[in-house]
Amino acid sequence: MVSEEVYAGLYEKVGARRISRFIEMLIRPHVLDEDLEAGYFEMASDEDQEAEALEWADAVLEDVADESG
Repeated sequence: MVSEEVYAGLYEKVGARRISRFIEMLIRPHVLDEDLEAGYFEMASDEDQEAEALEWADAVLEDVADESG
């Protein structure tokens, strides 16, 4: 469970259908005994996931630019 405030932020920044994947991507290296480099290579080889990650990163950068300007 997360607070309503955190969920609202995730919903706004990541999108409703991407929250679980986003959280798993962040937590996975900290809870599984996998080789970190191999994990990153595997994630990068998933073209759909990589495209979503780039889209998300671009949106976050736009948000940060809007807030600072």
